[in-house]
Amino acid sequence: MTRISPNLLRYGLAFAALGVAFLGALLVMADQNAGWALIAVGLPLSGVLALAGDALGSDFSATLRNRTRIVMSETRPWMWLIALYAALHVPVPLWPEGFGVLGLASTAALFVGALLYAAERVGWGRSWLMAALACGLGLSAEVIGTRTGFPFGIYSYATAPEPLLLGVPLMVPLGWFALTLAGLLLAGGRAWLAGLLLALWDVGLEPLMTAQRYWLWSDPNPLWAGAPLQNFLGWWAVASGISWALLKVGPGVFFPSLLADKNVRPTSFNFAVAYPIEAFFLPGGLILVGRYLEAAVTLGAMLLGLGLARAVRGRRA
Repeated sequence: MTRISPNLLRYGLAFAALGVAFLGALLVMADQNAGWALIAVGLPLSGVLALAGDALGSDFSATLRNRTRIVMSETRPWMWLIALYAALHVPVPLWPEGFGVLGLASTAALFVGALLYAAERVGWGRSWLMAALACGLGLSAEVIGTRTGFPFGIYSYATAPEPLLLGVPLMVPLGWFALTLAGLLLAGGRAWLAGLLLALWDVGLEPLMTAQRYWLWSDPNPLWAGAPLQNFLGWWAVASGISWALLKVGPGVFFPSLLADKNVRPTSFNFAVAYPIEAFFLPGGLILVGRYLEAAVTLGAMLLGLGLARAVRGRRA
């Protein structure tokens, strides 16, 4: 019988506790006050289980105390930004009108976290260059795409909320940097795989963002949520290209053996954790807007990406 790894058990239980909080949010939306109690229990419980969920039993208290001390001693600024990014997802069902504000705030937090993560490993100069390249390439692809239909298909940001940059919501180029960095770390520095991970992420992004009217599709060959097959191929190509550029500028971010500063302390997780966080919240957001089939497909797609990345990383180079 295959044994579940401690990390998988911890994070699985933590996400289950987040699911309790999510259920509470659904109850609050249905005017059931009991939902607040589930939120109050589920949120802190998820943090506790993420720390010591693999030690349930007589050693739980001691394990929780020890790991809490270790985490506090190891905590980096970018970790707080990831925590803020996740926390900003929580109020969405309780404040649907604030989807745009919360979306921009959470993406901005993730962007700053990615910048700090890279700077810790390759310095501020290279970190800013990586961010500028990723945002610039992503923004260029979006500007060209909305005007020509290449490389994603025919779509528009006409209904997108402010702030806009060259007609593109600001959160979009910020997301190209942060999520590509996370995907590339998850892919073990493989640009093609990072591109695939982001294309699988977009499987959920399309139905959610079109439901919120962040962008609208008018492509004559729709495949999924109005988006054509070309869109997902375009996502793979653009994300792979951005990943290739990030690898050239800051290889030490993705390969610790190439770090110039050997004093960077290892941590129990890295910035790649942003991807599984999205795998939880993105299907949840689709459930909140009544897209149950899309939520199931999104969860399956992103779990497939996580499994594929784990399998590829497990192979010997």
